[in-house]
Parts: sequence; structure tokens; C-alpha cells
Amino acid sequence: MDINNPLYQKIEDCEATNKALYKFYAAVMIVIFILALPLNASVLHLFIFKLKFWKSNSNNIFLFNLVLADILLLFCLPIKAYNFINGERRSDNGAVCKAMLFMLFLNRGASIAFLTVTSIHRYFNVVHPGRKNLLRALKKSPQISILIWLLLLPLTIPTMLKTFECCNSHKSEIQHNDSSHEGDDTLVKDVVDSMREVVFFTQILIPFIILVYCTVRIVNRLRKKTVGDRTKLKRAVFLVTAVMVVFSFCFLPCTIARMVLLIVRVQELPLIYQDKAAVAFDGLMVLSYMDCLLDPLVYCFCSTKFKALYLSNYCPFLVKNGPIQVDSSTGGHTASDHPRNTNTII
Repeated sequence: MDINNPLYQKIEDCEATNKALYKFYAAVMIVIFILALPLNASVLHLFIFKLKFWKSNSNNIFLFNLVLADILLLFCLPIKAYNFINGERRSDNGAVCKAMLFMLFLNRGASIAFLTVTSIHRYFNVVHPGRKNLLRALKKSPQISILIWLLLLPLTIPTMLKTFECCNSHKSEIQHNDSSHEGDDTLVKDVVDSMREVVFFTQILIPFIILVYCTVRIVNRLRKKTVGDRTKLKRAVFLVTAVMVVFSFCFLPCTIARMVLLIVRVQELPLIYQDKAAVAFDGLMVLSYMDCLLDPLVYCFCSTKFKALYLSNYCPFLVKNGPIQVDSSTGGHTASDHPRNTNTII
């Protein structure tokens, strides 16, 4: 590899080789931030002050944690956009770089985890409603939520390195005169790089497999159900299908791009290909932040009752007959919100 090539130095220094494209990436992140922040903040306000999620059903507690993870992730986007505008793929300040990586991976991992747990909760409610032990375990949502946050903390440690941010995993090393320690250093680096990539891929691929399984089982349940109320089951099918589509749109492209980037680096292809693969990965990582905008739309507004409650509180001009009342002790709607009396949404 030609280390005297200016492109090599830019890649090593984590500089943006196409500054105009990275300014476009920054603009996309700013738009996501502007749209998603008030949406997530309003949903968070609704969970705390209207639904009082800690007194309501377990699904609301999972959804609250999902929105909390998304809104914490959003606060990283302006800093990331600022770096891209300045032609940097990450901050040149070591402390800021590690703090950003910690926040990005912790809250992105939490968002994926709570998406998955909520789908599993819906799966057991629909497909295995008779398994009381499993449902009882899922109802311990505060403990499960705390456990998820605690388990994610150590998983962020391998990713809090500049080499991951700059996509330099498994890169070829420059030969040194002192070869006695070179083998040991390379082995340690390869192990660390491999652990980092395993965390990145498993954080996305395992939840995706679970989501596909839950979706297929709920769809099959709908097909087999010939009697009884199918409306609730259809809503469950719509929900898990929408989640899987959003998950595939936001996270699978950057996963594939990361895989391609690793192949390009391991095979030591020309620098121009390495740079193009890194630029594509950065762009698809920006796409993954769309999850912060789509999560509330999918999980909160797929519920007719939640949508009516949201509109009656924040967009009352779209609702007839005044605001909807909520029973904070159960997190549900009062008798006035019965289908025969429900406010009509225009």
C-alpha cells in the first residue's frame, strides 16, 4: 500500500475526501433532528404526563424506553453534522469522539432492543396468549428495561475507538523494523477489531431474525383464525410488518455496507475503493438515524387510541368533541373513549 498517497493520509486521519457529499450528509442529519426532536419530545411528554407510563401496561413502559433512547440519540446528530460540515468524519478531540461513540451505540442499541422486545411482547399476546408464565415475565417490564440498559453498557466498550469510527478495522499494518513484537501487536489488534465487528453485526442481525420470526408467526396466526375478532390480530400484523420494514430500511443497508467495507480492507483493494466503501458506509449510517423519526410513527401511531389521544392533546383542531380523557391508573382510556363515544378524527 502506498503510504505516500495523499488519499491514504486522509483515510488515516479520518478526513472527508468528498466534502460536498459530507455536507449533504450533514444537511440530512439536521433535517432528521429538526423533524424528530419535537415529535419524540411530544410523545415523551404524553407518556409521562398523560399516560403516566409507570402505572400503565408493560407495553407502554417498553415504548417509553424506546422513545427515550431515540431522543438521546438525536442529541448526537448536531455534533456529528458539525464534524461533517468541517470535512471531518469524526471529532479530532479524543474525549468528544469516544463520548459520541458511546452515546451513538448505547442509544442506537437500546432503540433496536426495545423495538425487538415490544415485538416479542406483541407476539406472545397474539400467538401464545395461554402461556401465562411467559406473559407474566414480560409484564415485569421495569426490570427488563433496566436489564437491557445495563447489558448494553459493556457492549459499547469495543466500539468506543477512533478506528471504528474511521472504518479502519482489520487494516494492513505498515512494516516496522522491530519485528519481535509485531506479531503479538497484530494479534491483539485483530482480536479487538473482530470483537468490535461482532458487536456491530449481532446488534442488528439477531434482532432482525427475531422480528422476521415474530412477523411470520403472527401472519400465520391471522390466516388460521376463522372465527372471532380479527381486528386486533390484523393490527398486530400491521404493527410487526411495519417494524420489520422500518428496521430493514434503516439498519440492513449500513450492515451490508459495513460488510463490504471489511472485505475491501481485508483484501487490500486499491485506496480508491476503500474510500468509496467508507463514504457509502457513512451515508448509510446517516440513513439509520431515520429510525429516530420513524419509530414514533410506527409504534405510537399504529394504535388508533394513541393517535386519537396524541391529536386531541397536540392537534385538537383535527379532533371533534374535545380532548380524550385517560385513566392514569391503568394507562387506558376512560369509558367516554369507548368506540361508540370515541372522538371522531377528521
